[in-house]
Amino acid sequence: MRLRDWVMLISLSILWGGTFFFVAVALKEVPPMTLVLARCVIATVALAPILLLLGFKFPNTRTGWRDFGVMAILNNIIPFGLIFYAQTVVPSGLAAVLNATTPLMSLLVVRLVVGEPWTTQAFAGVLVGLAGVGVLVGPEAMGGATFVNALGMLACLAATLSYGLSGLWSRRLKPYSAPVSAASQMLCSSLLMLPIAGIADRFWTLPVPSQSVLLAIFALGVLSTALAYILFFEIIRRAGALNAMLVTLLIPFTSISLGALYLGEALSSRQLFGAAIIGMSLLVIDGRLFGIKPKAA
Repeated sequence: MRLRDWVMLISLSILWGGTFFFVAVALKEVPPMTLVLARCVIATVALAPILLLLGFKFPNTRTGWRDFGVMAILNNIIPFGLIFYAQTVVPSGLAAVLNATTPLMSLLVVRLVVGEPWTTQAFAGVLVGLAGVGVLVGPEAMGGATFVNALGMLACLAATLSYGLSGLWSRRLKPYSAPVSAASQMLCSSLLMLPIAGIADRFWTLPVPSQSVLLAIFALGVLSTALAYILFFEIIRRAGALNAMLVTLLIPFTSISLGALYLGEALSSRQLFGAAIIGMSLLVIDGRLFGIKPKAA
Protein backbone atom coordinates (compact mmCIF):
# COMPACT_ATOMS: atom_id res chain seq x y z
CA MET A 1 0.00 0.00 0.00
CA ARG A 2 1.22 3.47 -0.88
CA LEU A 3 0.92 6.63 1.23
CA ARG A 4 -2.31 7.66 -0.49
CA ASP A 5 -3.83 4.26 0.28
CA TRP A 6 -2.95 4.61 3.96
CA VAL A 7 -4.45 8.11 4.08
CA MET A 8 -7.69 6.80 2.59
CA LEU A 9 -7.68 3.86 5.01
CA ILE A 10 -7.28 6.14 8.03
CA SER A 11 -9.98 8.48 6.69
CA LEU A 12 -12.31 5.49 6.28
CA SER A 13 -11.60 4.38 9.84
CA ILE A 14 -12.65 7.83 11.07
CA LEU A 15 -15.90 7.67 9.11
CA TRP A 16 -16.62 4.15 10.35
CA GLY A 17 -15.28 4.92 13.82
CA GLY A 18 -18.50 6.76 14.65
CA THR A 19 -20.72 3.92 13.46
CA PHE A 20 -20.99 2.12 16.79
CA PHE A 21 -21.85 5.40 18.54
CA PHE A 22 -24.51 6.37 15.98
CA VAL A 23 -26.01 2.89 16.11
CA ALA A 24 -26.08 2.88 19.92
CA VAL A 25 -28.00 6.18 19.91
CA ALA A 26 -30.43 5.10 17.18
CA LEU A 27 -31.22 1.69 18.69
CA LYS A 28 -32.79 3.40 21.69
CA GLU A 29 -35.83 4.19 19.55
CA VAL A 30 -35.46 2.28 16.25
CA PRO A 31 -35.42 -1.55 15.90
CA PRO A 32 -32.41 -3.14 14.16
CA MET A 33 -33.93 -4.11 10.80
CA THR A 34 -35.57 -0.72 10.35
CA LEU A 35 -32.25 0.94 11.19
CA VAL A 36 -30.52 -1.16 8.51
CA LEU A 37 -33.17 -0.07 5.99
CA ALA A 38 -32.85 3.60 6.98
CA ARG A 39 -29.06 3.46 6.71
CA CYS A 40 -29.21 1.95 3.22
CA VAL A 41 -31.95 4.26 1.90
CA ILE A 42 -30.27 7.44 3.16
CA ALA A 43 -26.96 6.32 1.65
CA THR A 44 -28.65 5.56 -1.69
CA VAL A 45 -30.36 8.97 -1.77
CA ALA A 46 -27.01 10.63 -1.03
CA LEU A 47 -25.02 8.61 -3.57
CA ALA A 48 -27.35 8.57 -6.60
CA PRO A 49 -27.14 12.34 -7.37
CA ILE A 50 -23.34 12.27 -6.90
CA LEU A 51 -23.13 9.41 -9.37
CA LEU A 52 -25.11 11.30 -12.01
CA LEU A 53 -23.34 14.62 -11.43
CA LEU A 54 -19.96 12.96 -11.93
CA GLY A 55 -21.16 11.51 -15.24
CA PHE A 56 -21.23 7.87 -14.11
CA LYS A 57 -24.06 5.45 -14.81
CA PHE A 58 -25.57 2.50 -13.00
CA PRO A 59 -24.80 -0.97 -14.45
CA ASN A 60 -26.81 -1.81 -17.57
CA THR A 61 -26.42 -5.59 -17.55
CA ARG A 62 -28.15 -8.36 -15.64
CA THR A 63 -24.77 -9.77 -14.60
CA GLY A 64 -23.72 -6.42 -13.14
CA TRP A 65 -26.85 -6.11 -11.01
CA ARG A 66 -26.50 -9.75 -9.91
CA ASP A 67 -22.97 -9.07 -8.72
CA PHE A 68 -24.02 -5.96 -6.82
CA GLY A 69 -27.03 -7.78 -5.37
CA VAL A 70 -24.80 -10.50 -3.92
CA MET A 71 -22.40 -7.83 -2.65
CA ALA A 72 -25.30 -6.05 -0.97
CA ILE A 73 -26.30 -9.24 0.85
CA LEU A 74 -22.76 -10.12 1.98
CA ASN A 75 -21.48 -6.62 2.74
CA ASN A 76 -24.61 -4.85 4.01
CA ILE A 77 -27.73 -6.83 4.77
CA ILE A 78 -26.21 -9.76 6.69
CA PRO A 79 -23.46 -7.93 8.63
CA PHE A 80 -25.49 -4.77 9.35
CA GLY A 81 -28.41 -6.83 10.62
CA LEU A 82 -26.22 -9.07 12.78
CA ILE A 83 -24.16 -6.23 14.28
CA PHE A 84 -27.19 -4.03 14.95
CA TYR A 85 -28.89 -6.94 16.68
CA ALA A 86 -25.70 -7.69 18.63
CA GLN A 87 -25.52 -4.13 19.92
CA THR A 88 -28.87 -4.65 21.62
CA VAL A 89 -27.41 -7.43 23.79
CA VAL A 90 -23.65 -6.80 24.05
CA PRO A 91 -21.59 -3.68 24.93
CA SER A 92 -20.58 -1.58 21.93
CA GLY A 93 -16.91 -1.89 22.94
CA LEU A 94 -17.11 -5.66 22.73
CA ALA A 95 -18.84 -5.40 19.35
CA ALA A 96 -15.97 -3.23 18.10
CA VAL A 97 -13.38 -5.74 19.32
CA LEU A 98 -15.17 -8.63 17.62
CA ASN A 99 -15.57 -6.57 14.45
CA ALA A 100 -11.78 -6.23 14.37
CA THR A 101 -11.49 -9.93 13.52
CA THR A 102 -12.59 -9.11 9.95
CA PRO A 103 -9.06 -9.16 8.43
CA LEU A 104 -8.43 -12.57 9.98
CA MET A 105 -11.77 -13.83 8.62
CA SER A 106 -10.79 -12.44 5.22
CA LEU A 107 -7.55 -14.41 5.30
CA LEU A 108 -9.46 -17.54 6.27
CA VAL A 109 -11.95 -17.06 3.44
CA VAL A 110 -9.36 -16.63 0.68
CA ARG A 111 -7.42 -19.62 2.03
CA LEU A 112 -10.38 -22.00 2.40
CA VAL A 113 -12.53 -20.88 -0.54
CA VAL A 114 -9.99 -20.20 -3.29
CA GLY A 115 -6.89 -21.80 -1.80
CA GLU A 116 -4.71 -18.70 -1.77
CA PRO A 117 -1.65 -19.25 0.43
CA TRP A 118 -1.05 -17.22 3.57
CA THR A 119 2.08 -15.19 3.97
CA THR A 120 3.68 -15.25 7.40
CA GLN A 121 3.93 -11.48 7.15
CA ALA A 122 0.17 -10.91 6.67
CA PHE A 123 -0.96 -13.49 9.22
CA ALA A 124 1.47 -12.24 11.88
CA GLY A 125 0.40 -8.66 11.24
CA VAL A 126 -3.28 -9.45 11.74
CA LEU A 127 -2.58 -11.32 15.00
CA VAL A 128 -0.51 -8.40 16.30
CA GLY A 129 -3.33 -6.05 15.32
CA LEU A 130 -5.93 -8.09 17.19
CA ALA A 131 -3.71 -8.03 20.27
CA GLY A 132 -3.48 -4.26 19.96
CA VAL A 133 -7.27 -3.93 19.74
CA GLY A 134 -7.63 -6.02 22.89
CA VAL A 135 -5.15 -3.82 24.77
CA LEU A 136 -6.72 -0.63 23.38
CA VAL A 137 -10.27 -1.35 24.52
CA GLY A 138 -9.24 -3.17 27.70
CA PRO A 139 -10.82 -5.90 29.80
CA GLU A 140 -13.83 -3.72 30.68
CA ALA A 141 -15.11 -4.26 27.12
CA MET A 142 -15.88 -7.79 28.17
CA GLY A 143 -18.16 -6.56 30.94
CA GLY A 144 -21.38 -8.53 31.03
CA ALA A 145 -20.06 -11.12 28.59
CA THR A 146 -22.12 -13.97 30.03
CA PHE A 147 -24.11 -16.80 28.50
CA VAL A 148 -27.04 -14.37 28.05
CA ASN A 149 -25.23 -12.34 25.39
CA ALA A 150 -23.23 -15.20 23.87
CA LEU A 151 -25.64 -15.14 20.92
CA GLY A 152 -24.78 -11.49 20.35
CA MET A 153 -21.06 -12.27 20.27
CA LEU A 154 -21.68 -15.09 17.80
CA ALA A 155 -23.69 -12.65 15.67
CA CYS A 156 -20.71 -10.26 15.58
CA LEU A 157 -18.37 -13.06 14.51
CA ALA A 158 -20.84 -14.22 11.86
CA ALA A 159 -20.93 -10.64 10.57
CA THR A 160 -17.15 -10.58 10.19
CA LEU A 161 -17.31 -13.85 8.26
CA SER A 162 -19.84 -12.26 5.93
CA TYR A 163 -17.50 -9.28 5.50
CA GLY A 164 -14.72 -11.71 4.64
CA LEU A 165 -16.87 -13.34 1.97
CA SER A 166 -17.82 -9.92 0.61
CA GLY A 167 -14.15 -9.05 0.26
CA LEU A 168 -13.66 -12.10 -1.93
CA TRP A 169 -16.78 -11.33 -3.98
CA SER A 170 -15.69 -7.69 -4.42
CA ARG A 171 -13.04 -8.87 -6.89
CA ARG A 172 -15.84 -9.13 -9.42
CA LEU A 173 -16.52 -5.41 -9.04
CA LYS A 174 -13.06 -4.10 -9.91
CA PRO A 175 -14.11 -2.97 -13.42
CA TYR A 176 -16.52 -0.48 -11.81
CA SER A 177 -15.53 2.89 -10.35
CA ALA A 178 -15.87 3.49 -6.61
CA PRO A 179 -18.96 5.78 -6.94
CA VAL A 180 -20.74 3.24 -9.17
CA SER A 181 -19.92 0.36 -6.81
CA ALA A 182 -21.04 2.27 -3.72
CA ALA A 183 -24.31 3.56 -5.21
CA SER A 184 -25.26 0.28 -6.91
CA GLN A 185 -24.57 -1.76 -3.79
CA MET A 186 -26.63 0.55 -1.59
CA LEU A 187 -29.53 0.65 -4.07
CA CYS A 188 -29.66 -3.15 -4.08
CA SER A 189 -29.44 -3.19 -0.28
CA SER A 190 -32.35 -0.74 0.03
CA LEU A 191 -34.61 -2.75 -2.27
CA LEU A 192 -33.79 -6.05 -0.56
CA MET A 193 -34.17 -4.61 2.96
CA LEU A 194 -37.59 -3.08 2.30
CA PRO A 195 -39.61 -6.33 2.65
CA ILE A 196 -37.32 -7.63 5.42
CA ALA A 197 -37.82 -4.55 7.60
CA GLY A 198 -41.51 -4.52 6.74
CA ILE A 199 -42.04 -8.09 7.93
CA ALA A 200 -39.75 -7.80 10.96
CA ASP A 201 -40.77 -4.39 12.31
CA ARG A 202 -43.79 -3.06 10.39
CA PHE A 203 -41.73 0.13 10.29
CA TRP A 204 -44.60 2.30 9.01
CA THR A 205 -46.33 1.84 12.39
CA LEU A 206 -43.34 3.03 14.46
CA PRO A 207 -43.42 6.46 16.13
CA VAL A 208 -41.28 9.26 14.70
CA PRO A 209 -37.86 9.18 16.44
CA SER A 210 -36.55 12.09 18.47
CA GLN A 211 -34.32 14.75 16.94
CA SER A 212 -31.11 13.26 18.38
CA VAL A 213 -31.94 9.84 16.95
CA LEU A 214 -32.80 11.31 13.55
CA LEU A 215 -29.45 13.12 13.50
CA ALA A 216 -27.65 9.89 14.42
CA ILE A 217 -29.44 8.01 11.62
CA PHE A 218 -28.63 10.77 9.13
CA ALA A 219 -24.94 10.73 10.10
CA LEU A 220 -24.93 6.93 9.91
CA GLY A 221 -26.35 6.98 6.38
CA VAL A 222 -24.42 9.90 4.88
CA LEU A 223 -21.04 9.85 6.64
CA SER A 224 -20.59 6.27 7.85
CA THR A 225 -22.15 4.69 4.75
CA ALA A 226 -22.37 6.82 1.59
CA LEU A 227 -19.06 8.64 1.87
CA ALA A 228 -17.38 5.70 3.59
CA TYR A 229 -18.24 3.22 0.84
CA ILE A 230 -16.84 5.47 -1.88
CA LEU A 231 -13.53 5.37 0.00
CA PHE A 232 -13.88 1.64 0.70
CA PHE A 233 -14.33 0.65 -2.96
CA GLU A 234 -11.53 2.99 -4.03
CA ILE A 235 -9.17 1.28 -1.56
CA ILE A 236 -10.26 -2.14 -2.89
CA ARG A 237 -9.61 -0.97 -6.45
CA ARG A 238 -6.15 0.37 -5.59
CA ALA A 239 -4.87 -1.98 -2.89
CA GLY A 240 -7.11 -5.07 -2.81
CA ALA A 241 -9.86 -6.34 -0.52
CA LEU A 242 -7.58 -7.75 2.21
CA ASN A 243 -5.87 -4.40 2.67
CA ALA A 244 -9.24 -2.63 2.73
CA MET A 245 -10.39 -4.92 5.56
CA LEU A 246 -7.51 -3.63 7.72
CA VAL A 247 -9.76 -0.66 8.51
CA THR A 248 -11.51 -2.77 11.17
CA LEU A 249 -8.28 -2.81 13.20
CA LEU A 250 -8.28 0.99 13.27
CA ILE A 251 -11.96 1.55 14.07
CA PRO A 252 -11.73 1.03 17.88
CA PHE A 253 -8.76 3.41 18.02
CA THR A 254 -10.50 6.10 15.96
CA SER A 255 -13.68 5.74 18.04
CA ILE A 256 -11.75 6.44 21.23
CA SER A 257 -9.80 9.25 19.55
CA LEU A 258 -13.00 10.95 18.39
CA GLY A 259 -14.29 10.74 21.95
CA ALA A 260 -11.13 12.43 23.20
CA LEU A 261 -11.31 15.19 20.58
CA TYR A 262 -15.00 16.04 20.70
CA LEU A 263 -16.25 14.75 24.05
CA GLY A 264 -13.23 15.58 26.21
CA GLU A 265 -12.56 11.95 27.07
CA ALA A 266 -8.95 11.32 28.12
CA LEU A 267 -6.85 8.60 26.50
CA SER A 268 -5.26 6.31 29.07
CA SER A 269 -1.72 4.99 28.82
CA ARG A 270 -3.17 1.54 28.06
CA GLN A 271 -5.12 2.92 25.12
CA LEU A 272 -2.07 4.70 23.75
CA PHE A 273 -0.08 1.47 24.10
CA GLY A 274 -2.80 -0.43 22.25
CA ALA A 275 -2.78 2.17 19.48
CA ALA A 276 0.99 1.75 19.15
CA ILE A 277 0.57 -2.03 18.79
CA ILE A 278 -2.04 -1.50 16.05
CA GLY A 279 0.35 0.83 14.25
CA MET A 280 3.03 -1.86 14.51
CA SER A 281 0.68 -4.45 13.03
CA LEU A 282 0.05 -2.27 9.98
CA LEU A 283 3.80 -1.94 9.47
CA VAL A 284 4.16 -5.72 9.70
CA ILE A 285 1.43 -6.28 7.09
CA ASP A 286 2.82 -3.53 4.89
CA GLY A 287 6.24 -5.21 4.97
CA ARG A 288 8.32 -2.18 5.93
CA LEU A 289 9.66 -3.84 9.08
CA PHE A 290 11.14 -6.56 6.86
CA GLY A 291 12.58 -4.15 4.33
CA ILE A 292 9.95 -5.15 1.77
CA LYS A 293 9.01 -2.32 -0.57
CA PRO A 294 5.26 -1.67 -0.90
CA LYS A 295 3.89 -2.90 -4.20
CA ALA A 296 2.48 -0.39 -6.62
CA ALA A 297 -1.28 -0.22 -6.69
